[in-house]
Amino acid sequence: MIEITSGTNEERIIKLLQKTYPITISEVVKQLHISRNVVTRVLQKFQTKGYVQLEPLPGKTYIRLKRRDFKFLGKKRQRKFIKHHSKGKKPVTKEYDGMMYS
Repeated sequence: MIEITSGTNEERIIKLLQKTYPITISEVVKQLHISRNVVTRVLQKFQTKGYVQLEPLPGKTYIRLKRRDFKFLGKKRQRKFIKHHSKGKKPVTKEYDGMMYS
């Protein structure tokens, strides 16, 4: 079993490769919005470990997933949206002293 840390670029690339085949490096870059250098570095690391095979063709490099026994470690975390308030106090409004109805 190959253990991959959750929330990393490695996890995102592996999950995309599990869903989509055949796929090229340029398609991975477009779908994950990661720089080409990062994708190439991760894929070459995976190729040396024997997880994927890169198949260079004229103008394109296809990626083949050689192993499918991945286990993703770590907790899935949801990023919370934090609303920042201004540091000053709210201005006090005057209450209306006139008649409510005319």
